[in-house]
Amino acid sequence: MTRVAEITEAVRRRVSSTDAFCAILLVAVVARFALGDVLTTPSVAAWTTVFAAICIQAAPFLALGIVLSTALAVFVPPEFFRRALPTRPALAVPVAGVAGGVLPGCECGSVPVAAALMRRGVARGPAVAFLLSAPAINPVVLVATSVAFPGHPVMVLARFVASLGTALVVGWLWQRVGRDAPLPLRFVPPDEAGRWERARITAAHDLAQAAGLLVVGAATAATLNVVIPRAWLDHLGGNAVAGVITLSLLAVLLAVCSEADAFIAASLTQFSLTARLAFLAVGPAVDVKLIAMQVGTFGRRFATRFAPLTLVAAAIIASVVGAVLL
Repeated sequence: MTRVAEITEAVRRRVSSTDAFCAILLVAVVARFALGDVLTTPSVAAWTTVFAAICIQAAPFLALGIVLSTALAVFVPPEFFRRALPTRPALAVPVAGVAGGVLPGCECGSVPVAAALMRRGVARGPAVAFLLSAPAINPVVLVATSVAFPGHPVMVLARFVASLGTALVVGWLWQRVGRDAPLPLRFVPPDEAGRWERARITAAHDLAQAAGLLVVGAATAATLNVVIPRAWLDHLGGNAVAGVITLSLLAVLLAVCSEADAFIAASLTQFSLTARLAFLAVGPAVDVKLIAMQVGTFGRRFATRFAPLTLVAAAIIASVVGAVLL
């Protein structure tokens, strides 16, 4: 073992997760008393509210995604996925896209699951289709959309069609343009560890990585939420094209969980239904917290190519679906 490895191992053994938690708690308590006046200002209060809301909404589904990805990586043999999906990726994309709607979860939980599918031999196109469809067309999201738009029940159908269409189109495209993008190696626990011990180590590693990236994305979204003036939105809502572009970009910046984004879209009454549909189609597919998680999970090259492609595809498909159904 090298000297650097010995020092790293010594530090790891001295500093536990409990120590880190206590240090963070101590800093928070000191900041509360030292910066009491600053922390109670409206802008800071709004920031903390948005930040906490994103983290609290996403945390259960992120944990669910970690559990599922660990189960896929440790307990499910690779042959299962090769038998479950068509051998041709072009046919496997719609199967995976529809299958994604069965899993109630948000976009945060679908990222580790999609990564586990890729590492178990599933082609990138079907895995991407699952990644995009799971948080957008599952029953929980569709029911929330119907509750948020009681006077426009067709919004449920429009969201389903736009989101599934986005998943399929991006899945087919990514099977062609993204197949050469390298996927970072997954953390591999020791071979001598038992199956349950490997599952525990893998889940702990993935949860620590994904939670950290979620916090970074949530902080970014909260900052943008406070900085963007409401008057700008009122001015842009009157133009159809500008409305679609504005709400598509706003969906990326606000990073609202897919189980709650319908209620925010319903409140943006200054925008057309088509523009609000674009908000609902883009949000679960690409936002700042998702980009942060994808960089850490799939690599920077993946995120820099995947995010713009998905954003454009979701906005265009939502505009077409909105023109036809709304």
